[in-house]
Amino acid sequence: MASPDKDPSSLSEIELTRLEHSLRKPRTLLSGFLTLVTTVLTFTALVPLFSVVFMLFYRGGSTMFEFSGYPWEWVRWSLFYELPPAAFDDGGGFGNALVGTLIMVAIAALISVPFGIMASIFLAELGAQSKTASVVRFCAKVLSGFPSILAGVFAYGAVVLVTGKFSAYAGGVALSILMLPVVMLTSEEAIRMVPSRMKEASIGMGATQTQTMWYVTLPTALPGIITGVMLAVARAAGETAPLLFTALFSNYWSMSTWSPTSLELNEPTASMAVLIYNFSSSFVDNQKEMAWSASLVLVLVVLMTNLIGKSLSSSGPKR
Repeated sequence: MASPDKDPSSLSEIELTRLEHSLRKPRTLLSGFLTLVTTVLTFTALVPLFSVVFMLFYRGGSTMFEFSGYPWEWVRWSLFYELPPAAFDDGGGFGNALVGTLIMVAIAALISVPFGIMASIFLAELGAQSKTASVVRFCAKVLSGFPSILAGVFAYGAVVLVTGKFSAYAGGVALSILMLPVVMLTSEEAIRMVPSRMKEASIGMGATQTQTMWYVTLPTALPGIITGVMLAVARAAGETAPLLFTALFSNYWSMSTWSPTSLELNEPTASMAVLIYNFSSSFVDNQKEMAWSASLVLVLVVLMTNLIGKSLSSSGPKR
């Protein structure tokens, strides 16, 4: 039998007026006011972002798209395979800058990804609690906020002055410095998120630590590792300052023919970011419009890279 204190009929004795929701109460008014202020500030903070995106699509799209003829003729495809125009010429494109950006980002990835993953294995598994791991982790976090221009200065002194040339190699080294901490820290977190029961089961079946890492931990953490790589690529693709010190710029292709064996990587190399930097201050209208179109393409590439990384991170291991 229920006690009198817990009898539901006793609820009728409660003053129901205290439970009524009134818009006139100070607490309710304050809550509504703060909600309104937060909403207004949120949309105000988004205004610069959407303004930049709108301007990119408006100015860059007006040069890139021509809505006439068949749908496949709407895009001005010549932008992607022609060389930059001369000062007073019409037409042209940024094909060499797009290829140069891909080449230098690929060089940076070849340097930063292996070292970053190996360092993350040490930080997450082999020496997680050691003083060395603490120092390396701290240095990686500091390096992640490193001014990009200093990476260019370092690569200038370490590569350009030694070889005597601006080159795609020097640009790749500068970008790898910026990519390394992103790959390292995100890969470490992805490896840490692998459930310990999976590793314990592997060791319990007789596998060595190396076999467990190679066949269990890394495959399970692969989506998170790829996410880190994609985020690092997105950052490197939009950098300008390091390439001004290392790769400089070129109005020509980085290859004599469309063949990997014809790559001329030990020469000044064009990039999308530097092309935008050079053409945005030009007094020629055609080059200014080219800078807007290149900006739109670069933003879309970075956006797609981030979206791919985001989708891969959602499929990674969950604790």
